[in-house]
Amino acid sequence: MSFKIVFMGTPEFSVPTLDALIKNKFNIVGVYTQPPKKSKRGQKINASPIEEFSKKNKINFRNPISLDSKEEFEIFKELSPDLAVVVAYGQIIPKNFLGTTKFGFINIHASLLPKWRGAAPIQRAIMNGDTKTGVSIMRIEEKLDGGPVLSAKELDLDQTTTYGEIEKKLSELGASVLIESLKKIENGKAKFVDQVHSEATYAKKIDKTETKINWNLDANEVIRHIHGLSPNPGAWFEYENERFKVLRANKSSATGKPGSVLDEELTIGCKSDSIQILEIQRQGKNKQTTKEFLLGNKIVNGSILT
Repeated sequence: MSFKIVFMGTPEFSVPTLDALIKNKFNIVGVYTQPPKKSKRGQKINASPIEEFSKKNKINFRNPISLDSKEEFEIFKELSPDLAVVVAYGQIIPKNFLGTTKFGFINIHASLLPKWRGAAPIQRAIMNGDTKTGVSIMRIEEKLDGGPVLSAKELDLDQTTTYGEIEKKLSELGASVLIESLKKIENGKAKFVDQVHSEATYAKKIDKTETKINWNLDANEVIRHIHGLSPNPGAWFEYENERFKVLRANKSSATGKPGSVLDEELTIGCKSDSIQILEIQRQGKNKQTTKEFLLGNKIVNGSILT
């Protein structure tokens, strides 16, 4: 393809799109990603998945801390891209950048816009009990996730699916829809449609304070909370001053006091009905199925989880 493209992305979610651009022979003139970060224990410096992918595929990349300097602006302009593709880059694109390309900055957003603009659209869709999510291909404008939409594609949601599983599906779906969209732009057949801003909802960033499980909700709400935060950051409870993440659960008709352990198979009472824990992770350990966990651990029947 004759397009000159700058790609901007950071996490694993972005990798399928960059991979698809390469496989479809688009001309990638530069890649931008977030700078490496220290691990939680501070012993290791971790490059982003996009940086690692770029190194492996011998693609020039930049990882500036910020795009706000005059120097970064000039470096970007010198690349002379026809458009920029942005997928979970992690930085706001400065206003002066937006006018530097022929076809603008095109973003893959992991929701059916205008629903769930913002930082955590997949998690909020699951936690809200939505039955559908999807991806939207939009042009970036000053308003957060408020630009006109070129293409969108739906994906069904159900109560058994976790954030991690949906994120993977949407990353692959987004890559596919983006390639179709770029071909429309290149062929002069692209039609961008303004969003209905009055229908917008916002997916605020997940805060650590909301990750603790509230057993005083009904079982369906508890399951949505668990699956919306699985695998990371993870919904959790405390038992004997130790933290346990619940990564997957299903609904049970058993009843009991909210937070109470109702049997030996980790069925836990909620405001109405109960949940059965299917996957659990003890602090500092790997995740396990409940069956695996109970071989070497015990949470006593009748205990109250906090």
